[in-house]
Amino acid sequence: MTGLQRKSQFAQRVRLAALALVLLTAGLGVGCGGGPEQAGPAGAFTGTVTIMAPAAPGGGWDQTAREMQRALRDSGLARTVQVQNVPGAGGTIGLAQLVNFHQGDPNLLMATGLIMVGAVLTNDSPVTMADTTPIARLLGEYEILVVPAASPYKTLGDFVNAWKADPGALAIAGGSAGGTDHMLAGLLAKEVGIDVTKVNYVPHSGGGESLASLLGGHVAAGINGSGELISFIESGQLRALAISGEERVAGWDIPTFVEQGVNLSLSNWRCVAAAPGITEEQRAALVSLMERMRASSEWKEILAKNNWTDMYLTGEEFERFLAQENTRVAEVLRSIGLVE
Repeated sequence: MTGLQRKSQFAQRVRLAALALVLLTAGLGVGCGGGPEQAGPAGAFTGTVTIMAPAAPGGGWDQTAREMQRALRDSGLARTVQVQNVPGAGGTIGLAQLVNFHQGDPNLLMATGLIMVGAVLTNDSPVTMADTTPIARLLGEYEILVVPAASPYKTLGDFVNAWKADPGALAIAGGSAGGTDHMLAGLLAKEVGIDVTKVNYVPHSGGGESLASLLGGHVAAGINGSGELISFIESGQLRALAISGEERVAGWDIPTFVEQGVNLSLSNWRCVAAAPGITEEQRAALVSLMERMRASSEWKEILAKNNWTDMYLTGEEFERFLAQENTRVAEVLRSIGLVE
């Protein structure tokens, strides 16, 4: 398929998804309006705040969006907060909708992050994060390599030895192609001496689908964010082989890749972006909302519950960080053969 054909196909998917979203929002009575309105001494937003999760339910972006919804509601910072799922193409369908159909809409935030940076490249997306209005980096979490409870692989070494013997025979489930899960699988293969082109990575549009493959025994292993996996690990349904932090996470009996002799660490950061074309006042209002959410006891409890690391960053420093990540991710994806 040529680049022109891919872009045409991508545009058609965006149009179809946009039509579905228009019908949905019409039924919900969601409008763009003139921006979130503040009222009362508490400064709560009286308008509807919509958080787009550009993935299917169950994944990291969906989880982030719904935890934001809970924090904003429970803290009283916003009276009405709703989450919309727009899955497809590693989040770039939702990204395209934000950029092409919501320009100037100050009521809409999109939960996104590192995965989107890679998905833009692997899906040859005509729109990028640079087309949005960056609001704030919120958090980071580590990735975990897991196997089903009945798996014969008890340790990372067991899995790597079997993987080396026949890389294509061991399917690894994860999120979208080019995302953090995929990057970690490729980096792990490269680090242990496996030809990355032989890795049998099975992408899914959301964490829920990936977990279903794992729990159903359809794949040999899986890679997802810690927030998506930890409850299944603690319940004994999945076995954790390694976590991608430089050090162990307190309270979790999960060894790192590094301590098991594999020089590999990776943190998956998440952020929120707004539509292009909003005013500086509207952007400042959204930044203020995120700052107050971050300072709330409700958000701090959510970070602790999910073992997420506070990585709050905004303003010009956040914009510079995004530019640096675009360069870094492109280099990683090229090194493991995911993009040219």
